[in-house]
Amino acid sequence: MARWIRFFFAILMGLAIGLAYGWFISPVKYVETSPHTLRIDYKADYVLMVAEAYQYEADLNLAAQRLALLGNLPPTEIVAQAIQFAQKYGYNDADLARMQVLWSALQSASNSQGMAAP
Repeated sequence: MARWIRFFFAILMGLAIGLAYGWFISPVKYVETSPHTLRIDYKADYVLMVAEAYQYEADLNLAAQRLALLGNLPPTEIVAQAIQFAQKYGYNDADLARMQVLWSALQSASNSQGMAAP
């Protein structure tokens, strides 16, 4: 019986020490980060989400604003990098097609405004 009491006491002490360490000694520090710091796989997923939103909203300016959060590159370049990643890592054809539609629309808009396509 005393062995069980020591066992549960050790479990409770470990739990208490672990919680105290996590809450008081080394708590999590939340840091504000922006989307441009994401890894390329998360950026590709974000571009896919923007492409899906563009498919339903058909608002190219809003899509370009959303893509601008990913860095200083032109939106067409951001989408092109995401498409290259998606092709390399086997995104399905429907997702690739959505991103291609967004890329084409952005490229057409940049060409019609007199800007050179990347």
